[in-house]
Amino acid sequence: MDEMTDRALEFARERQRQALGELIQWLEIPSISAQPSHVSDVRHAAEWLAAHMRGIGLANVTVRPTAGHPIVYGDWLGAPGKPTLLIYGHYDVQPIDPMNLWSSDPFEPLERAGNLYGRGAADDKGQVFANLKAVEAYLKTCGALPVNVKFIVEGEEEVGSVHLTSFVEANAPLLAADAVLVSDSAWLTLDAPTLIYGLRGLVYLEMEVIGPSQDLHSGSFGGPVQNPIQALCDIVAHLKDDQGRINIPGFYNKVQPLDDEERRELGRIPFDAALFCKDAGITTTAGEAGYSIIEQLGARPTLDINGIVGGYTGPGAKTVIPSRVTAKISMRLVPDQDPDEIADLFIAEVQRVAPPTVQVNVRRLHAAAPAIMNRQAPPLRAAARALQLAFGHEPVFARDGGSIPIMSHFQRCLNAPAVLMGYGLPDDNIHAPNEKFALAQFFGGIRACIYFLGALGE
Repeated sequence: MDEMTDRALEFARERQRQALGELIQWLEIPSISAQPSHVSDVRHAAEWLAAHMRGIGLANVTVRPTAGHPIVYGDWLGAPGKPTLLIYGHYDVQPIDPMNLWSSDPFEPLERAGNLYGRGAADDKGQVFANLKAVEAYLKTCGALPVNVKFIVEGEEEVGSVHLTSFVEANAPLLAADAVLVSDSAWLTLDAPTLIYGLRGLVYLEMEVIGPSQDLHSGSFGGPVQNPIQALCDIVAHLKDDQGRINIPGFYNKVQPLDDEERRELGRIPFDAALFCKDAGITTTAGEAGYSIIEQLGARPTLDINGIVGGYTGPGAKTVIPSRVTAKISMRLVPDQDPDEIADLFIAEVQRVAPPTVQVNVRRLHAAAPAIMNRQAPPLRAAARALQLAFGHEPVFARDGGSIPIMSHFQRCLNAPAVLMGYGLPDDNIHAPNEKFALAQFFGGIRACIYFLGALGE
């Protein structure tokens, strides 16, 4: 690497503790986008980020309002003739429930055994901050970057990025770039830095089954009156067969099959099934027959029941036939499944199999399209080089089972290759109590981004 990169690396190494302290300040802000009581906290987190971006030397920093939570933008465009990199992330965090399972206050970050515990530590403030610190290292030592850089950091990723799509479409010239960097993912194992080249899409629905107009005594009405919970269970049981395949006509019509080459590549990923089961708290796996765990996790679609609410759930007994019951249902999608088409197919099948004794209503809550990237694109190869230099291990290419709603819109609106270079680990407990971010990953992520900026500039 050149002298600029060497100087940036040395700056980052000397200021690791300072970077950690600054991250802790940001994590202390409870920017929970899903809860109206935290609207002012989300705004505070955006303003804190904007002030920090100005402090490290970024220009044109603005907190841009939307109909929901604000978007933070900033850039440095002082490298004429060099590529432009758009760096995306989010500063909003998940709710903290159940609070009683946290070993420490989620918004009083605690360093313990080489990890930083706190909500948002890995998802996604810590990973975004690693990229910011890489940019700072160049600007504070060299007064310049190897490439032009733009940051867009949103406050609604955890609620579906509901206003980011329109923002990107309306501001495509502002966000124009030669590549997009997203650090919001985890490695498959500690020794396998992971570059994600595929993301599943998402359809999230709420299904309500309504029976009698009011709760009824099960002794006086049980038998001739259809129980909505039973009806819902029957509908749900129909949706998948005993081989793990989804029983919705047309569901698989547009699924891109895995070719032999990709299956061989995925098969070479160092994946520990026993460790996976341990992390998940299970003794054996289920899933779609005929596909490995790795293939199921990123390259095959799913349907899951995320929650059921209905009837009496308090202490003791109450013999009741409930009036209604609700289920939350999500489907993870793969290329080329369309979220709207899949939602339509789901609704049609549910209405077809529902008994005439109940009314079924399905509401669409949010959706995201799947995304797939070219593994041979130069920015991905530059990222692979950067990860190996930063962490000392050859990276692997994999698909990720989660969804980043904006990725497909970046591809469509900006026509730029995306690099999903995350620094998290499988046991970071994102979306769960005791979320953490390994300090080695945070500091290594700063190094990786420094190397990536240098490699992209070449």
